[in-house]
Amino acid sequence: MQKVAVISLGGSLINSGTIDTKLIQNLKRTLDRIPAKFILVCGGGKPARDYANAARTLGVRGSALDEIGIRATALNAELIRHAFRAGPVETKPRAKKFAKYLVTCGWKTGGSSDHDAVLWARVFRAKTILNLTNISYVYTKDPRLPGAKPLPELTWAHYRRIIGNRWESGVHAPFDPVASKAAEQLKLSVIITNGKDTPNLKKLLTGKNFQGTVIL
Repeated sequence: MQKVAVISLGGSLINSGTIDTKLIQNLKRTLDRIPAKFILVCGGGKPARDYANAARTLGVRGSALDEIGIRATALNAELIRHAFRAGPVETKPRAKKFAKYLVTCGWKTGGSSDHDAVLWARVFRAKTILNLTNISYVYTKDPRLPGAKPLPELTWAHYRRIIGNRWESGVHAPFDPVASKAAEQLKLSVIITNGKDTPNLKKLLTGKNFQGTVIL
C-alpha cells in the first residue's frame, strides 16, 4: 500500500438523499486499521444533483452549475472531516503535512471531484486512485439494464469509449470524463469499487483479491 492513498469518495455514499452515518462510521473503522495516510476527496451526492437540476429549471447554465455542486461537496467534506477527526477542509491541491487524514472538497469548475482527486494524486505522486462509489464494477453499459456485464479490468481507451468525453454538471459516470483524460495523461490507475462493502475494501487495501474494476 502506498504511503499516501488518494480516495475519491463518491457523494452518493455520503448522501444519497439521506446521510449514511453507518457507512461513514464503517469506513473510518476500516481505514483506521490500515497503516497509510489517506486523502479523502468528497463528492456532492444527491444534494449537488438536486440543486443543479433546480438551477437548470431556473435558467442557470454553464460553470454556474458546477459552482453550485462545489458547495455541496464542501458541506459533505465538513461532515467527513469532523467524523474522521481531520484538520480543516482543504480545497486547492498543494503539498501539505497531515496526520492520518486530509479531507478535501471540490474547488475547480469544469469537472467533478474525481478530477480534484487526480490533481491531489499528482501533488503527492500517488500512482493509484481508489474511487469509492455505489457500484462494484464498471459495466459494459448501465448496470440497471439487462445484459450489463462487469469489467474487472480495462484500459483508459476502452473506459473512455464507454463513458464518452463530454462533461456536464451532474453527469453519471463511475469516474468522470475530465478526470479520466487527466488520469490517462498522468499514467494513473484507478480502482473503482463499492464503498459500502467495507470487508471488500479491506481486502483491496491489504493486497488481497477484491471485487472492483482496475482502469490502467
